[in-house]
Amino acid sequence: MKVPKEIRTYCPSCRKHTAHKVKNPRKGKARGLAWGTLRHERRTKGYVGKVKGQATVRKQGKRQKVMLECKECKKSHERVLGGGRTKKKVEIAR
Repeated sequence: MKVPKEIRTYCPSCRKHTAHKVKNPRKGKARGLAWGTLRHERRTKGYVGKVKGQATVRKQGKRQKVMLECKECKKSHERVLGGGRTKKKVEIAR
């Protein structure tokens, strides 16, 4: 899915339509002391092998997101592309 480098759209911070720079969102780093991480470490330590069984359901395509950064106020907000789910990755047109 190709997306232009710049989109003119509504900025909730400026409260008007402005030019936005399009970027791919980056996933943040997981916290090492989060409850789920500690639980996973506890379950997988030693020689136990795989913790959970094989998934029986077919994976859905994820909804593709882009980060829009306003060129006037420099604030960022997220936008989901396309209504349905898609397996196509977002590619920013050069």
